Order: sequence, then structure tokens, then C-alpha cells
Amino acid sequence: MAVMNLRGYLRAIRKYWMLVLLLTVLGTLAATGLTLSTDPKYASTVTFFVSSQTSSSQTALQADQFAQRRINSYAGVMVSDRMADLIIKKANLSLTPAEVKSEISATTDVNTVLLTATVIDTSPDRSLAIANAISTELNGVVNGLDNPGSTKTTTFLNAITGPTLNTTPVSPKKTLNIGLGFLVGLALGVSAAIVRELMDVTVRTADVMQTLSKRPVLATVALDAATAKSPVLVRTTVRSPRGEAFRQLRTSLKFIHVDQPLKVVVVSSSVASEGKSLTAANLALVFAEAGQRVLLIEADLRQPRAADYLGLERAVGLSNVLAGELGVDDVLQPWGDSGLTLLASGSIPPNPSELLGSNAMADLMVALRARFDMILVDSPPVLPVTDAVVLSAVADGILMVVHYGRTTRAQFTSAITALDAVDAKLIGTVLNMAPVKDIPSGYGGYRYAEEAKIPAAATKKRTQAAVTTPTPDSVRRRRATEDLPTKTESPTRN
Repeated sequence: MAVMNLRGYLRAIRKYWMLVLLLTVLGTLAATGLTLSTDPKYASTVTFFVSSQTSSSQTALQADQFAQRRINSYAGVMVSDRMADLIIKKANLSLTPAEVKSEISATTDVNTVLLTATVIDTSPDRSLAIANAISTELNGVVNGLDNPGSTKTTTFLNAITGPTLNTTPVSPKKTLNIGLGFLVGLALGVSAAIVRELMDVTVRTADVMQTLSKRPVLATVALDAATAKSPVLVRTTVRSPRGEAFRQLRTSLKFIHVDQPLKVVVVSSSVASEGKSLTAANLALVFAEAGQRVLLIEADLRQPRAADYLGLERAVGLSNVLAGELGVDDVLQPWGDSGLTLLASGSIPPNPSELLGSNAMADLMVALRARFDMILVDSPPVLPVTDAVVLSAVADGILMVVHYGRTTRAQFTSAITALDAVDAKLIGTVLNMAPVKDIPSGYGGYRYAEEAKIPAAATKKRTQAAVTTPTPDSVRRRRATEDLPTKTESPTRN
């Protein structure tokens, strides 16, 4: 279970706002329904002034103090069985003494001789009838107890207010009940949202990634509406928040090791379907956009995808070069005039790990370093196979891609542990496919507006170059045709 700070709580509420809203509405509706289904109750009150007769040896003050000391006893008399029987007879009620007593409450004012009786009943008429019976019968009951067997009156309980019926129901309190229902529903909704967030074991924030990996999060790539239609950055998406994220990633990779600039970077992930191939392709495009000679190597020899994203052929490529069937110049494919070149996977071999860890691979990387400014290697995920670990030996570092809300913390931690076990150079991570609402916009609007001023002619030229799918030249096609089938069976896609 994750530990959350204030930002985490706010993020959970925003993420599960529908759940919060639902429980809040349900709480409000439940309170409203309960309130409307409860019978209203009405209150009648009567207030007595309590006094006692003074004797020749007793002053008025002493009589007043006597009444104050006895007044709490009179309040008890008011809710006694004897008083209840008299009320039932006087008001002609069809209630039991216990029911009558449950409707009566007596209160006294401190340091006074005032005694107030309150009767609450679902019937306003019955409430007033009981209050009337109390006002007429209480004085007689009290004197009968003070002077048993005597008709002499020594205590006087005179009704000075009421009996009065309050025509407005005293319960249920609609506003209070509905307000409490709203607050209870809101509290339950917020609690449920926080619990769901705490129970979520997937990676959703850069803070969690940095805590687990002990490496910097170099970029957070947004999942916007254009991703499905145009996964590779072209004219309509190159100035989007997603495009800006890849530029941020490019800048981070350029300056993360100033003394020893990165030239060969392996792009991998913990498990499949985290977007590492698409990340590698788009990162290669933004490096080429900066005027660099960029090579993208499709080194995932099990489930290659990079060539598909760029619309290029993968029938021949890296595996054929490593097997000695073709020269590297025969299989390199430029992507328009963008400055990006693809070395596709080629034929799917039975022993990918052995090929990628061979001396031929090491010699090839040495030769390619001299020809390109930046080389990005799209490798298989770390946990299922060892290919990424093998490739780390010929690279300057590994970049790990994490899918927002899909990659679990356990998977990510296991992948980091596997890389650390062989001293692989993990340079940083990328949080991929994050909702746009979770990414700060910052200066983005200003930047996009300024770059939108690029002349239309230049934009058109770049777009045409980007969407052009070049074919291998005639020599490469002829050599591939002589030695290999012109089309290999399409591998299973991840």
C-alpha cells in the first residue's frame, strides 16, 4: 500500500471524482428520503412558576430557596406514572403510561423557580391536550405528595406561559438532515477515492518512479486524442504537449552527462506493451529535428514494432547483418530527408540473445558510432528476456519506459533490480501515456504559438518528407532478393 501526501490525496479525489460525486449524491438522497418518510412531530410547552407558602417563622427568601431545592423533584413528578395516569384520564388518550411519559420532558432554569414542560407528539392536537392536562393536574399531584392526607395547599405551581402549540414541526429537521447526508456522502466518497488510490499498485506519478528507481524521471509523455490517430509525431502533432515532452527528453539526454555525452541509448521497459518502441521512434524523430544524424536500431528481434510505426520495411535488417548475410549499408533505410535512418530487425532469428551479445554486434556498434551523432536502440522488455541487459554492454545507457496506470510497482522494481544486478547504466525513466490533465502545462501555450509561425511552405516540405516511405535502393533490393525471401512471415506483435 502506498504512502500519500497532500498532493496524493488531491490527485485521488480528482482521479475518482465520479465516485466522490456518486456517493455524495447517494448520501444526500438517502437523507432526503429518510427525512420525507419520517412523520413530523409537534411540540407544546407550558411553563410554571413554583412558589411555597411562608410560615410565621419563615421569610420570603427562605420560601423561595425551598422552592428552588424542590423544583427538580417536581420535574420528576411530571414524568411519573401517577401523573401519566391522570393525563390519560384528563385528555381521554388511548396511550399507555409509558408512551405518555416518553413524550414529556421537563426542564428547569438554574437559580430560578421556573419549570417548563415540553410535550412532543406526532399529533399537534394530542400534544396540546397533554400539555393542558399537565397544566391542570401537576399542582394537585405535588401538593398531595407534600401534604399527604391533607387538603391544605403549601406549594403553588402556577402556569405563567401556555400551554402553547408550535405549529412548525420540531422534527425532522429537513435542512440539518439533508446537510448531514451531504457531508456524510462526501466524506464516504473522499474516503473511498483515497482507499482506491492507496490500493492501486500501478505506477502513476513521477515521484513514485523516482523513489523506486533512484533515477531521475526525464520526461512525462501525454496520452492525448491525437496519439491513436498519429502515434508518430508529424506536422499535426509535433507542436502538441506530447511533442514538447519528447523535446524535453531529448534535452535531458543531451545534458545528463555533460562530460561524457550519450551517443548510444537503449530504450526498454519492464514488460511488454508499455510503449517503448513508439518512444524510441519519436525520440529519434526529435533528435533528427535538431539537425543530428540519428540511427534507430530495431533490436527487438522477437516482436519488432519500430519499422511499422515509421512505415518502413523490415524484411531484412539487423539479424541479417549479424548473421553475415548482408552488409549494414544494404539494409539502412532513411526516413525521408529528416536525417533519421532505420536499421530494421530483419528476419526473426531463433537465438536473439546470442546474436545481440555476439562480437559481430559489438563490432557493428563501433562502426555505427563513427557514422551517426545519436543511436537509439529499441530493445525487448527487461523482465521477460535478457536482451536489454545484453545490449546494455554496447550502449552508453538504458532509458526505461513506464506505462502510466499499467506497469505495477513490483514489475518496475524487479526490472530496476535486474539492471542493477549486472551494473547496467540506467540513466533515467520516462512516464508514458499519462493523462494530459496530470501534466502541468506551464509555458506550453506560449511556445506552441511562437512555433506556429513557421512558414507554411517549410511545414509542407517537412510533412511530405515525414510521410514519405522510401524503399531500399535497387542494389539493396537485388542483394536481398538473391540471398533471402523478399517477404518474411510477419511476427506476432506486442
